[in-house]
Amino acid sequence: MAQILPAINAETWDEAVKKIRLVEPYVDWVHLDVADGTFTPNTLWHQPLDLVGFQTKCHIEIHLMEDRPEERIEAWLIKPVHRVIVHYEVTHDFDLIARECRQSGIELGFSVAPQTSWTALKPFADRLALLQILAVPPGKGGQEFDRHNLSKIKHLRQAFPKANIEVDGGITPAIARECVRAGANMLVAGNYIFSHPSPKMAIRELAHA
Repeated sequence: MAQILPAINAETWDEAVKKIRLVEPYVDWVHLDVADGTFTPNTLWHQPLDLVGFQTKCHIEIHLMEDRPEERIEAWLIKPVHRVIVHYEVTHDFDLIARECRQSGIELGFSVAPQTSWTALKPFADRLALLQILAVPPGKGGQEFDRHNLSKIKHLRQAFPKANIEVDGGITPAIARECVRAGANMLVAGNYIFSHPSPKMAIRELAHA
């Protein structure tokens, strides 16, 4: 059974908080999408200071979809953040990011977008808490899962049998089932959960797919 992380894809902090409150009784982690328009066609909430003093029972995973994350990472290494994911395509100094996360006691994930080969993650895997396959173009929620990512998941699982492999984008129960079969053990879902009449039931459906 895969771990489900609700994707908080919001333009404002108020919207993000409302979504977190909807799902926090049912999950251990939430996944906050962050985008300032430097790596994505759209902008989302991207103000780390809003997190200062924020209380939630959930661990927070930040998906930092911004150019040159090594120049921005320090601002996100604050409570209540427990993990930060950055993108291979726009990272210029992985060593700096890994060092700052380690010194802050915050987990690090590395993501590849749909156009990038899974092999880009191989040199970094031993320093990562998770390997992420982004199965849609970065930025907008509600996109359709790109099925060629299933082979990327399979190859990653074969190469790294014990790794945490997270898949983000276009997750429905049917897609969740295929991703888990391919080797994923963590799934990020936004639209399916928040458009469902019962977010609790949606999370359960995804977890048991």
